Amino acid sequence: MQLHICENYDALSAQAAAEVIELVKRKPDAVLCLASGDTPKLTYSVMAKIATDQNVDFKRCTFIGLDEWMGISPDNEGSCHYFLHHYVFKPLNISNDHIHLFDGLSANPEEECRKMDKIISDTGGIDLMVVGIGMNGHIGFNEPAESFGQYSRVVDLGESTKLVGQKYFQQQTSLTTGITLGLNHLLESKKAILVANGSKKADIIRKAVKEKITPHVPASILRNHSNSHVILDRAAASMLNQER
Repeated sequence: MQLHICENYDALSAQAAAEVIELVKRKPDAVLCLASGDTPKLTYSVMAKIATDQNVDFKRCTFIGLDEWMGISPDNEGSCHYFLHHYVFKPLNISNDHIHLFDGLSANPEEECRKMDKIISDTGGIDLMVVGIGMNGHIGFNEPAESFGQYSRVVDLGESTKLVGQKYFQQQTSLTTGITLGLNHLLESKKAILVANGSKKADIIRKAVKEKITPHVPASILRNHSNSHVILDRAAASMLNQER
């Protein structure tokens, strides 16, 4: 795992965006898995601007959704589907046949999981994943658990995920389950980037980066990845030198 500490959120976002741009320049048909959420939002905006300014074409890329709230319409502004279309797919002019997202309204979510696993397998695997970290250490909706292994699956959401998730919705919304890629997908990706900013993430970053690798802190599994990068601002990195 490579650790990158940036001066601030803007610098963090610029570095993460540059990593994606570099890959797409080198491999125009790359398979990309991009998380939704507040932290990567600026990364995607910077990425889209660079793509426009430098004429970097993402249209041959395949896009894989990391996760989705179950029971939430893709038209809901709080959905991961809505976020990715607004911040990534529309700015980059990506056609729908290059986009593969979980259907949070599926009547058969287990089949939805198998379908996503097959799509990833058929494309030859994920070239780059950009993920965030939850307050409890989750990646996607892989909540703290007794074991790491899993591919796509439906999960019961932890209490902190339900609580923090409310910020994405305009009104109080029932959030009980999610559908997500598994941590095996993360480990098997050719490159993984975790981005985190702000002092509120400092303690969980310390646990993920410095303490033992455990499924109780799912993000700690990045240390088992052959090509993982953790990109932080100074606030998120502020507890890394503290002994506990």
